[in-house]
Amino acid sequence: MALQRNITTKIAYIIDNWIPPVVRDSKWFVWIPFRIFFGKKARYFYDFKDSAFEVSHEAISATYATLEDVHIARETDLNSACIDEILSNVTGENALEVGCGRGYLAGRLSGVTALTACDMHVSEAVRLKYPAVTFDEANIEKLPYSDQTFDTVICTHTLEHVVDLVGAINELRRVARKRLIIVVPKQRPYRYTFDLHIHFFPYKHSLQAFLRGGRNASLLELDGDWYYHENFE
Repeated sequence: MALQRNITTKIAYIIDNWIPPVVRDSKWFVWIPFRIFFGKKARYFYDFKDSAFEVSHEAISATYATLEDVHIARETDLNSACIDEILSNVTGENALEVGCGRGYLAGRLSGVTALTACDMHVSEAVRLKYPAVTFDEANIEKLPYSDQTFDTVICTHTLEHVVDLVGAINELRRVARKRLIIVVPKQRPYRYTFDLHIHFFPYKHSLQAFLRGGRNASLLELDGDWYYHENFE
């Protein structure tokens, strides 16, 4: 199913904010839409949040692979405001995108700087589509790069999926030399959601509690997403 991000953001806002929590967080409420969207694979979404912190990284990766064909099929989860902000704030001679997904942002960034992009799995189709990008398969919680390797490090719509959130943020900072850019969705926490998110950031302080950036940092809301920008110089 292909839905633009601005459409799904509006739908999610209505569902998460206009429906009483006692209804929104009940299994019977989501049963029909889950079956419509995910078919027989809906069962994976019911217990994912409860089990994600107890199973191995390999088991989580296997769940993502199993559900790949039922996720919303769009080039990127980023909205246009965040894309514009990222492209205008990349600095230096090289950059790293962590959690590159289908490669859309990597392709855009490759026209601005020498780009390396990584994710848990990178398909051959993505590699062929964006030949100017150096793709790696890597775990954000243990990136295979030396300290301060990249002038700019970008991570969008990834941290909400990560078990060790603080560890992942520390890794992003470790490999960045000049600038770190992070984007996460502004989303209320519910047990049953139409994604595999395990962290939620409904308020500014929800994200600041984990980031705790220095004086050269800013956090903005851009069209339903949080955009974080940190300088190290």
